[in-house]
Amino acid sequence: MTKPAAPKRHLPTSPFKAPVTRAPEQFAIGDQVTHDVHGLGRVVGIEDGIAALVDFGSAQMRILSPYTKMTKL
Repeated sequence: MTKPAAPKRHLPTSPFKAPVTRAPEQFAIGDQVTHDVHGLGRVVGIEDGIAALVDFGSAQMRILSPYTKMTKL
């Protein structure tokens, strides 16, 4: 089975609590980060609200917002 691309919407009549949506993290140039796929890195560039350019040592990757797989250390 494949995972649906869009999250399921919450119905107001549902007896279950609505899922909490996190605000996207804000990163600054020089922040150390960890990524679930690429590992440890350092932010070297920011495109406001669009992406972050991260240097992972072996490669520089452009990580798109929302940064679900990347956290600040």
